[in-house]
Amino acid sequence: MITSLLSRVIILVVGTLYPAFCSYKAIQIARSSKDANEMGHWLMYWIVYALFSLAETFTDALVSWFPFYYEAKLLFVFWLVLPITKGSRFLYKKFVHPYLRAHEKVSEYIEIM
Repeated sequence: MITSLLSRVIILVVGTLYPAFCSYKAIQIARSSKDANEMGHWLMYWIVYALFSLAETFTDALVSWFPFYYEAKLLFVFWLVLPITKGSRFLYKKFVHPYLRAHEKVSEYIEIM
């Protein structure tokens, strides 16, 4: 089994550092070739990962005692990150985008303040 500390370090590297570098590369590619698809992938990833991090803050204390919990979190982050699995794109298009679209008026109200 993977320890909490080791899981956290791997998630930070795989879930934050690697995607940050890929986002940098996507911006460079988009600037030079106008390839919005690569940038779109990483923008969707960051939105989904931010929601995962928020949820993880509360769920860790409640369910971290489940067997293989940290391994499951690692697999989930890999699924989100890897462009071949398109996990972040799936979650964004299936759940995040419809929710944000339905609540767009709220965000417009917040911007006014």
